[in-house]
Amino acid sequence: MVKPDSRPGQDEPAWWFIISSGDILVVDDSHRLPCAAMQDLPLPDLTDYAVAFIGELRERPCYLVVADHQDPNFAAVGEFVNLRLLIAQQDEAMFAVAARAKQVAEFMLTHRFCGRCGVRMQAVDWEMAMQCQQCQHRCYPRISPCIIVAITRGDDILLARGKRHPAGLYSVLAGFVESGESLEQTLHREVLEEAGITVKNIQYVASQPWPFPHSLMMGFTAEWDSGDLHIDPIELEEGYWFPLTELPTIPPPGTIAHRLIAAVKKRHGVD
Repeated sequence: MVKPDSRPGQDEPAWWFIISSGDILVVDDSHRLPCAAMQDLPLPDLTDYAVAFIGELRERPCYLVVADHQDPNFAAVGEFVNLRLLIAQQDEAMFAVAARAKQVAEFMLTHRFCGRCGVRMQAVDWEMAMQCQQCQHRCYPRISPCIIVAITRGDDILLARGKRHPAGLYSVLAGFVESGESLEQTLHREVLEEAGITVKNIQYVASQPWPFPHSLMMGFTAEWDSGDLHIDPIELEEGYWFPLTELPTIPPPGTIAHRLIAAVKKRHGVD
């Protein structure tokens, strides 16, 4: 982490990930992020803001700036939008750094005071951590592991609509890993709880950081093994077996859910 008074990116072009209440600042309607030297941007004095170096993107350093809620001091740079809008750009590298920025901002805001003794925490300047100088308790950004799985039965795929999904949008099943569980155990439990079925032939596909607020999605495919479909009304609105050739509205490209559905379609020879 870096201190605000170190003036990162003063003379060299840098990417600026400015986060406010979970939203991110973009410079235009195409949702481009600021990329310029500090002196070339109408940024406020960053001395009063939490700033952190969060890596590199396309050979440029990336800096997180944690702003206040819809901070008017950044109005001359751009506007704050929901981070999900960046998914539409289908720029996985950009979204990955933006996801890291949002998660680190959440970490910094929720660890200002020590959870053990209550004293104000201080940023560790050589790693991404917050430490209490009184009891030496050190915290790192939280990551919540989740499984997400595309389940097929013959040439059909199981898709469901969660309570938070927009009307008409269906996706694959997902759930958080509980203490003491392996990923495979989580997958079997979540599928049984949410759909009332058992699965077999589990295969890992890919993972994706999902900063809402700090998840790591680990994607799998699986095949139906037994049981009739019984959708959990607490977690889901509805769910059905859909032919792979007649899918409803699904999550957009750039999401791991879309990638899993595409992998299943390819495996079954469906365009």
